[in-house]
Amino acid sequence: MLAPLERTKENLVKREHETFMRRALALARKGAGYTSPNPAVGAVIARDGQVVGEGYHRRAGEAHAEVIAIQAAGEAARGAALYVTLEPCNHHGRTPPCSEAIINAGISQVYYAVPDPNPQVRGGGGRRLQEAGIQVHAGLCAAEARQLNRFFFHHAATGRPYVIAKFAASLDGKIATRAGDSQWITGPEARRMGHQLRHLCDGIVVGAGTAVTDNPRLTTRLPDKPQARHPLRILLDSRGRVPLDARLFQPDLPGETLVATTTQMPHARQEALARRGTDCLILPANGDGQVALRPLLDELGRRGLNSLLLEGGGQLLGSFFAAGLVNEVWAFLAPLIIGGDDAPGAVRGPGAARLVGAWQLQNVRVETIGRDILVRGALPGGETA
Repeated sequence: MLAPLERTKENLVKREHETFMRRALALARKGAGYTSPNPAVGAVIARDGQVVGEGYHRRAGEAHAEVIAIQAAGEAARGAALYVTLEPCNHHGRTPPCSEAIINAGISQVYYAVPDPNPQVRGGGGRRLQEAGIQVHAGLCAAEARQLNRFFFHHAATGRPYVIAKFAASLDGKIATRAGDSQWITGPEARRMGHQLRHLCDGIVVGAGTAVTDNPRLTTRLPDKPQARHPLRILLDSRGRVPLDARLFQPDLPGETLVATTTQMPHARQEALARRGTDCLILPANGDGQVALRPLLDELGRRGLNSLLLEGGGQLLGSFFAAGLVNEVWAFLAPLIIGGDDAPGAVRGPGAARLVGAWQLQNVRVETIGRDILVRGALPGGETA
């Protein structure tokens, strides 16, 4: 058993390690939304209780966090400790392996939060560092690090993108009035957060009904973040009923649009879309003649999409829920009562026959966003942000 003084020293050392790792996590979050299909990673180099270098992965193809931190530290890296949010890579990708840069820098200890989820490289970076005589410690702030890169980890495990269902509704669950009026149910603060979520996701999905009714652009509009990402716009239109003059098909719209459809779409419509620079992805149809969702996710995963944001409408959300393909929910609830039997609900379709069959959110978080309330939660296979 440790004496009280020794226990106090041990706790102080542990808190110091956690402080440096949480700084690395804060740095990693700066890259969130920019690094896909790579994970967001941060790194801190410290010696004698002081930070001597730090960095984060800014974009796919650019230098990794460890390399940037080593360059910032210079000679001070020799004999220092490195704190990094993901196991350093030990393979050649777009950039050389970080393990070799760490060894060459003379770093004496490495603390990483979570192993690389790729089964071909998992543990390889840690082993290479140990072989070089570096002390390696894994698992510091692991839960936070995994949550930060939950899209990346899910894609690595399943080959499919992580799916977030997002909707804005009144307190009685309506997403529009019986006359179809839906702009705006929530206030500006909630809408801004919705655009921040778009920036984080690789793809944004909308159904043909919503595209016809709302004629959305599905771009990311963040005035204070001019370099924000526009996710791939994915329109589910099994028959080709969305007009060619819809905003989604305008050639000057930033980003790209992909139409997921079936053989029911006429070839003339496919050719007309191609002339507008919009690709069509022909997929199997389900029993209702709609785009089959699992093949859609399989193909998007093969194309390197780690995450998808579902933005409507109710039929689309209902289909994803019914198929068990939703990992996380963001529900913005406005202090409104719309009412009406004919006003559409947020999640349509047959739904659950009994409460025991309802979709139960886990790890629920509730916060006030301006005048509205945001309820976030995970479904099996998901993690709350």
